Amino acid sequence: MEVITAKDLVSQTDVRLMASLYFKNSINRYWRNKRDSSGITNEEKSHLRQKLLSHLREENYQIALTLAVLISKIARIDYPKEWPELFSVLAQQIQSADVISSHRIFMILFRTLKELSTKRLTSDQRNFAEISSQFFDYSWHLWQSDMQTILNGFSSLAQITNSNASEHHHDELYLICERWFLCSKIIRQLIVSGFPSDEKSLQEVRPVKEVCPMLLKAIQSLLPYYSSFAEHHPKFFEFIRKACTKAMKILVAIQMRHPYSFGDQCVLPLVMDFCLNKITDPEPAIMSFDQFLIQCMSMAKIVLECKEYKPIMTGRVIDENVVTLEQRKKNIAGAVAGVLTSLLPNDRVVLLCNVLIRRYFVLTASDLEEWHQNPESFHHEQDAVLWSEKLRPCAEALYIVLFHNHSQLLGPVVVSILQEAMNGCPPSVTDITSGLLLKDAAYGAAAYIYYELSNYLSFKDWFNNALSLELTNDHPNMRIIHRKVALILGQWVSEIKDDTKRPVYCALIRLLQDRDLCVRLAASRSLYFHIEDAAFSQHEFSDLLPVCWKLSFKLVEDVQEFDSKVQVLNTVSVLIAYVGDIIPYANELVQFFQKSWEESSGESLLQIQLLTALRNFVVALGYKSPMCYSVLLPILVSGLDVNSPDELLEDSMQLWEAAISNAPSMVPQMLGYFPSLVDILERSFDHLKVAASIIEGYIILGGPEFLSLHASSVAKLFDLVVGNVNDRGLLSILPVIDVLIQCSPSDGPQLISSALQKMIVICLTGDDRVPTSTTVKASAAATLARILVTNTNFLAQLASEPSLLQLLQNAGFPVGENILLCLVDIWLDKVDNVNYIQKKTFGFALSIILTLRLPQVLDKLDQILSVCTSVILGGSEDTTEDESSSDSMSSSRPQFPSKEYRRRQMKISDPINQLSLEKLVRENLQTCASLHGEAFNTAMGRMHPAALAQLKQALKMT
Repeated sequence: MEVITAKDLVSQTDVRLMASLYFKNSINRYWRNKRDSSGITNEEKSHLRQKLLSHLREENYQIALTLAVLISKIARIDYPKEWPELFSVLAQQIQSADVISSHRIFMILFRTLKELSTKRLTSDQRNFAEISSQFFDYSWHLWQSDMQTILNGFSSLAQITNSNASEHHHDELYLICERWFLCSKIIRQLIVSGFPSDEKSLQEVRPVKEVCPMLLKAIQSLLPYYSSFAEHHPKFFEFIRKACTKAMKILVAIQMRHPYSFGDQCVLPLVMDFCLNKITDPEPAIMSFDQFLIQCMSMAKIVLECKEYKPIMTGRVIDENVVTLEQRKKNIAGAVAGVLTSLLPNDRVVLLCNVLIRRYFVLTASDLEEWHQNPESFHHEQDAVLWSEKLRPCAEALYIVLFHNHSQLLGPVVVSILQEAMNGCPPSVTDITSGLLLKDAAYGAAAYIYYELSNYLSFKDWFNNALSLELTNDHPNMRIIHRKVALILGQWVSEIKDDTKRPVYCALIRLLQDRDLCVRLAASRSLYFHIEDAAFSQHEFSDLLPVCWKLSFKLVEDVQEFDSKVQVLNTVSVLIAYVGDIIPYANELVQFFQKSWEESSGESLLQIQLLTALRNFVVALGYKSPMCYSVLLPILVSGLDVNSPDELLEDSMQLWEAAISNAPSMVPQMLGYFPSLVDILERSFDHLKVAASIIEGYIILGGPEFLSLHASSVAKLFDLVVGNVNDRGLLSILPVIDVLIQCSPSDGPQLISSALQKMIVICLTGDDRVPTSTTVKASAAATLARILVTNTNFLAQLASEPSLLQLLQNAGFPVGENILLCLVDIWLDKVDNVNYIQKKTFGFALSIILTLRLPQVLDKLDQILSVCTSVILGGSEDTTEDESSSDSMSSSRPQFPSKEYRRRQMKISDPINQLSLEKLVRENLQTCASLHGEAFNTAMGRMHPAALAQLKQALKMT
C-alpha cells in the first residue's frame, strides 16, 4: 500500500501497478483469519482501509481500476461490521470531488455494489437496500446532470470537424462520459438488486417509472450523433455505441426484475414502440449497429413471452370484497395485455414477421465469406451460439415467440412467404441471388416453427414437390439451400409419416455426401434426431446402414473442431444403440474407436462421448463383445486409473459395467481390474450403484476363481460400504451380498463376516419410521435368513461373536438378549415387506428355529407357524417377471453365457426354489414336539382353531 501511494513513485507506474495487483490477489488468501494462518492483524486491516479511502484520486486508470476491485473484495468481507464508514466516506467525498475524483469514486461504488449484490443472506440484502436508498437520489441526479453536459458537448462537437481542436476539453468531456456510464451501471445495480422483485410483492418500484423513460430519452438523444461521429470523433463514437447498448441492456434487466412496474403506461408502451420501430424501420446507420438491434429484439422478445403479461384464465369468487394478490396480478396482466394489443395490431405483427424473415434471416456477404473460410465454425456459430449474442439467432428467437403468440395470424403469412420464395427461385437456379437468399431465409423460418406450421403446410407435399428436388442440383452454391434442407428434415421429424420416411432417410444420406462440411454436419445432426425418434424405422433404414457408417467415419476424419467431433460421435453413438445388428460393422467400429481414442488425448469432453459410444457398442455386441476387447480393455485401464481425470470416472465405470454384464466369460485381464473398485469406493461412494452392479457381475461371472483371487478385496469392499452409506446406498449393495451368499453358501459368509455383523446391527437397531429403513431392514434380514438356511452353524456362531455384541452395545441394543431370537422377531415382523423368494427364505429360517432347544421358541410357535402357513398357501403369485419367464425365454431362443443368463440359471438352481417348505416344516414340527414334549402340545393348543385348520391344510395333515 505504501508503494502504491508513495509520491516519489508516481512516475513509476509499472511498479505501482504490480504492487496494486499483488495487494488485490492477496485479499482472498490473507484477509480472512484462518485457523492455519494468522493472516493480517485487525490493526493492519484498519490502517489499510483508511489508507485506501484517503487515496481515491488515483491518476492512472489501470491502478484505479485495480484499487476499486480491491476495495470491493474487502467490502464483501468487512462491510458493515468491520467497515461501517465505507459508504458514508464515499458519499462525503463525492460531494466535493472534481471530475476525475468523482469518476474514481463511482468506479469504486460500482465494483463494491456489484460485489455486495451477490450476497444472498437476508441481512446482506437488507444492508444493500439501505445502501440503495442512500445513494440512489444522488446517483440519479448526477446521471441526469452528466447526460445534459454530454449532449451539450456533443452538440458543440458536431460543429467541429477537426478532432484535435480543444483536446483538453475533449478529455474532460470523455471523462464525464465515462462517469455517466459508471453511474448508469450503478443505477442498474441499485434498482435491480436494491428492491425486492415486484413479481411476488406487487409493490410498485418507484425508480422504474422515473428511470426507464429517461434512459429511453438518452438513447434517442445519443443516436443522432452515431453516424456523424464515426469519422471525426472515433472515441465518442465508440462511447455512443457502448452507451446505447448498455442503456438498452439496463431496460431489459429492469423489465426482467420488475415486470409489473415496467408494465406501467408511462414505461412499457414507450420502450416497446421504440424497439419495434428500430427493428422494422431503422435509420441506415443503425442497420449496421448489431449490438443495439440485438438489445431491441431482446426487449421485444422478453416482453412478448413475459408470463406476467399473459391474461390469467382463472375465475373469481362471487361477491368477494377483498381483492386478493392473484386478482391484482390478473388485473395488471389484463391491462398490460391490452397495451400490447394496441401496440401490436395485426398489420404490425405481419410487418414484423416479414421484416424478421426478409431482412434479418437473410445471409449477408460477410456470412458467406465466413462460411467459405471455415464451414465448421460457421455451422456451430449459427446453430450453437446463444441467441442473445448474434443478430440472426436473436431475430430467430424473437420470430419463434412472435409466431407462438400469433400462430393463427402468421401461419398463412409464413406459408405465403415460403411459396413466394420457392416460386421466385426454382431448384435449377445456381447463382447466389437475392431470390436464393430469400428462399434460404424462408426455409429457415419454416424449420423453426414446425410444431405450429404443420397445421398449414403438408410436409409430404413440400418434400416431394420442392425439398427433394433441391438435392438434385449439385452446384457448389446450392450448399446454402442444402444446409437448410438438412435443418428442415431434422426439425420436422415428428411430422414425417411412414410413407415419407424412406425418401427422407435417403435424402439425409445424400446430404452426408455433400462436398461442404457445414452441410454434412447439419445432415449428421438431423440424422441423429431421426434415429433417436421413437418412430424411427429400422426396416426402412437397414440397407442404408453400410454407407451411413462409411460416411460417418469419413466425417469424423474430415472435421477438425472439437464441437464437430462431439456432434458426429453423438450420431455414431445413437446409430450403434438403435440400428439393430451391429456385428457386420464391428471390425470397422473397433478401428474407429481405436483411432478416435488416440486422437482425443487430453480432451476429456470428447473422451466422455467416446466412452458413451463404446458402451453402446459393447451392449449392441452382447455376448460377442470380446470382439472389441482389443480397444475396450486398454481404454478401461486408462479410465479407471486413479490418476486419470475425475470427469472420466463415471463413464468409465458405466463402460466397465456394460463389459461385465455382456461378457460370455471372465478373461484374465478383466479379472485383474477388480482391485481398482476398492480404490474408487475408498475415494467416494458417488458411483456406488454402478459399482454394485460391477461387483455382482464379477461374483456371478467369475465364480470360485474370482473369490479365491480377490477374497480380501471383496471383504474390504462390503465392510467399507455396509454401515457407511445411507439407506439408498444399502439398497444397492444388499442384493449383491445376497447373490454372494447364493453363489458361495459355505465360504461367502465367512469371507464377509464383518459386513454381516453390521447387517445384524442394522436389523436390530434400525428406524422403522422411515420407509427406506424398513426396506433395508427387510432386505438385510432376508440375507441373514438365507445364511441360516444354507449355513446354519455359521449364523449361530456369528450371533455369539464378542465383536458383534460390542457393536450392538455401541448402538444402544440391550445387553444379554438372544441375538438369534431377536432376528426371529424381525423375520416375523418384516414378512409382508419382501418378495416371494424372500418370504420363502423367512419360512425356511423360521422352520429351522423350531429345532432349537429353547423354551422361548414355543412362545413364538403360533406366529412362526402362521408365517409358514401363509407362505405355503400363498404360492408364487408375486414371483417377478424375470423369474417366471426364465423357462419360456430359454426355450424360445438360444441362450448365450452372460451375466443375465447366469443370474437366471442361479435363480433356477437356488435351494430356496428347489426345497419344499411344506416338507421341512412338517419334519421340524416333529423335532420340536420331541424336544419340548408336553409344553409343545400346550403351545399348539393355544393356536386359534382357524389357524390350526390352515396349518393342517398347508402341511396336508389329516
